[in-house]
This record gives sequence, structure tokens and C-alpha cells, in this order.
Amino acid sequence: MIVLGLISGTSMDGIDAIAARFEAAEFRAIVATLHVDYPNTLRQQLLHIAREQPALSARDWCALDAAVADAFADAALQLIDAHAINREDIAAIGSHGQTLFHDASSEPRLTLQVGDPNRIAARTGLTVVADFRRRDLALGGQGAPLVPAFHHALFATPGERRAVLNLGGIANLTLLPGDDASQVRGFDTGPGNGLLDEWAALHLRQPFDAEGRFAHSGRAQPRLLEALLGEPYFALPAPKSSGRGDFHLDWVRKRYPALDQLAPADVQATLAELTASSVVTALARADFAAERVLVCGGGVRNPDLLQRISARLPGVTVEATDRYGLDAQWVEATAFAWLAARTLNGLAGNLPTVTGASRSAVLGGIYRA
Repeated sequence: MIVLGLISGTSMDGIDAIAARFEAAEFRAIVATLHVDYPNTLRQQLLHIAREQPALSARDWCALDAAVADAFADAALQLIDAHAINREDIAAIGSHGQTLFHDASSEPRLTLQVGDPNRIAARTGLTVVADFRRRDLALGGQGAPLVPAFHHALFATPGERRAVLNLGGIANLTLLPGDDASQVRGFDTGPGNGLLDEWAALHLRQPFDAEGRFAHSGRAQPRLLEALLGEPYFALPAPKSSGRGDFHLDWVRKRYPALDQLAPADVQATLAELTASSVVTALARADFAAERVLVCGGGVRNPDLLQRISARLPGVTVEATDRYGLDAQWVEATAFAWLAARTLNGLAGNLPTVTGASRSAVLGGIYRA
């Protein structure tokens, strides 16, 4: 069967859409891929809400939920049309939606993904599996990250300690000591590309720092880096999860009020060092001596950032997931197609060793065509 996977991550740049072939719930291959940018007005609205958490009316929330659902449905339909996929072969769409709020640090544990799956099902005429995170939260888990189960299924191998690093707006790590799923750990490490993108948008008038050239032109500032690394989140033990509401430019300015007195390129370099340092420190705190780090997500296209991470991991191979069966850009969207396939087959999708949930569970709801 074919399952579509749709996600817009914490970078909020648009929707990654993939069609993947499965045998039961076992991933076999990607059939087609497509990235669709959000309309700029919608993207700015989503970023503003995620960062600022403004008060919105019920009408505004409902309208936003519908607008994101329409964007997701359009992406699915464009993928099907562009690659002439036979609709009768499509078992379902796995839709992550767009996260706008996530706080699993207190009770009740809360998360919000918009993009009404009912609307996607109605627009596409296809069954939709969605709302993957809240069952894990209800069982006392973090609800995130959910992709480590897929990382284990695809990238774990006996006899080699591997880490999978997803560099999205927020970075997360999956620790794979071997092929035993009960030993897998995973957590959000902190900022990935999100702060870099915000600073680049402010000073370059571009949505991101292409190939990390802006950061490469600057010098990291030790005092700024020290102030940012003082954030208590970095010292918290796993399980833990984070989001754009925790790490944004207002957070940087709060921790370092003299930020705008520094050269913009130096700030960009420091933010890149923050991502690299927090990732590597997280590996050390987890007492995990990785032999190989497989990188996926948008940060793979930032050689400056990858070099900074590699420099802090001497003797460790740091490379994209491409050589291990899946293009780095499409790992997360494929993970939600995989989770949808598991839900359709009545199989659990979370790993309690990762999220802290009291037990494993079938995730999400099924919205029939």
C-alpha cells in the first residue's frame, strides 16, 4: 500500500509531502516527494503565534485550523497529480499538522497541532490519520519526539552505536545503541535552525542563511554563548521536549540584553555554535559515545553548522542519512507516513523509553474518507 506523509515542522517554512510504499507497516521505499511553501502571510501568522502566544478568538483559531488544513490538502493533491499516483493504491494520509504550542513540563500536559484532518479527508477524498501526540501525553509522556521509533526501525544496526540528529527549527536526538528497541532514547536538545532563520530574516531579509555563509563570516562571541547556554532546559534530564515558543529571539535578548550591540554576523556565528554545543553536550550528558551521527532535516543543507558539530565530535563520523536508505530532507515526513501505517494496522507508535509514557500505544485518530 501507499501512505502519504505530510508535515510542517518547527521551521514553519512549508509542507513536506511524501508518498511511501509499505508492506503492512514496514517501510519499503519512497515513491514521490514534494515541498510546498506556505503562503507568506500564513507563514508569518503561524510564526507569530508560535513565538508570541497571542490571545486569539475562537473564530480566529477555527479559521487558522481550516487554512492550515487547506494548505495540507493542497500539498497532498499536488503530490498525487504531479506524480500520477493511483488514488486506489493510497491507504491513507498521515498528517502531523502544524504545532503551535507544546508544553509537557507540567500537568495537564498540553500540545496543539492545527490542520483539521476532517477537512483534509473531505478535500482529498482519502482517509487521514492525525493527532499523533495527544495519546502519549495522556499516558504521562512528553508527546515528543515521536520520530525515534522510525529512526530505530530504519537506521539501527547491531554492533554500532548510532545517533540520529534531526536539525529542524528545534533539534532532536535519537540514541540507537544497537537494534534493541527497548534501549532507544530520544529528546529535543534545543535550538536547531530556528534561531538562525530568525536572525537571517532580520538581517539578510532572507528566510534562512544559505549554506551557513553568514555564520561562517562571523566570529562566535563567548559571553553571548555562555549566557545562552545558561538556559536551564539544557541541563534537564530526558525525557524532555521543546518548541519555538521556548527558543526565539526574544529569549536571546532576555538572556543577553546587549545583543544588538554585537555585529550581526558574529551573532549568527554564535547561534550556530549554540546549536552545535547544545547537541554535543546533550550527547555527553546522556553518556552516549556515538560512533556515527546520521543527520537529517533542513540543517543538512548548512555545511557551516555541520562542520561546527563535527569539530566538537573528533573521531565520530557525521554524515547525512542519504547513504542509509532515506534522503535527509524527507525523513520526518516519512516517519509520519510510517506512524499512520502502524495506526492503520493497530500497532503502537510511541517508545516509552523516549517519551516517558506509562506504556506504548496506538497513536492518533482515523478520519475515514
